[in-house]
Amino acid sequence: MDLDLAQVRAFTAVAESLHFGSASARLGITQQAMSKRIARLEVRLGVRLFERGPGKGVRLTEAGERFVAPARQALSAGDLAVAAALGTRRRLRIDVWGHLYGPMRTLAQVVTAAPELDVEPGTGRDFPSVAEALRRGEVGAGFGRVPSLRGRAPAELAHRLVRLEPVDAVVSAAHPLAAAPELRPSDLRTSVLRYPAEVDRLDFLTHFAEQFGVSRRTGGPNLGLAPFLAHIRDDPTCFSLFPADAVSGDVPGVRFIPLVAPTPLYAWSLVWSVTAAHGHPVLGDLLQSFAQVAGQRMWLEFDPARDWLPGTSGVGPGSDLARP
Repeated sequence: MDLDLAQVRAFTAVAESLHFGSASARLGITQQAMSKRIARLEVRLGVRLFERGPGKGVRLTEAGERFVAPARQALSAGDLAVAAALGTRRRLRIDVWGHLYGPMRTLAQVVTAAPELDVEPGTGRDFPSVAEALRRGEVGAGFGRVPSLRGRAPAELAHRLVRLEPVDAVVSAAHPLAAAPELRPSDLRTSVLRYPAEVDRLDFLTHFAEQFGVSRRTGGPNLGLAPFLAHIRDDPTCFSLFPADAVSGDVPGVRFIPLVAPTPLYAWSLVWSVTAAHGHPVLGDLLQSFAQVAGQRMWLEFDPARDWLPGTSGVGPGSDLARP
């Protein structure tokens, strides 16, 4: 059976939005043309892919649910075939998240070390939004902190640890510990841990608080780096954590103090779709460049006697979940 990729593309667009109007607008065709493509695909396959009716909206049938993942693979293979025929390489779109912690710093070092990499950096809201974009095939890779997964990768995704970055305590110059040259995490248990976003959004800080007995925590909307550091500056009872070189230069009224015994490490990972792992040549080149730079700059050094990682994050220097 030969599939018409235009019909398959129409199916995946509707499957993602569960709305014919939104899907047709996204593909730049009329809703009538969208409906015809879906109907022809259903006739070709001999099964119904969507349930639709007054008051019920649109939903996938069991056959539709089974068809989604291989349909996306078929579209990806079609794109690769076109690129191969034209002798071109598709640019790899990579979305980053965790913007207050400066993910672009790391990505810039890797891309600079391999100028032949054809990548297009973009921004994602958080890990769930980037994971969904990866599943939909809208981006080729993601970069940021993968939250605690209890040793399991998200469905259809794989990730590889590419950098472990020490974090500093960030306090007001008026904080009682501001003059210390270094601190133990346990020294902060009587202070208030301030999150740069809502408390349920940053699992690294939550794991830190639970591990080192920090009982008082507060958060709020993410308004950007400057307002957040102003909160720290103006409140001598609180602290936060930041990767050691995430903020360049001195910030008036704020102190960045190294943490020791143990040193908490922030884990950065590259994430991609398993179904596309062998399909995008730039992804393999990007992973190779990450490995090269990590080796040169000792990004994956980890000593359990000296360092701390969240115990349930399922990451460590040997924790690669998949390799293209």
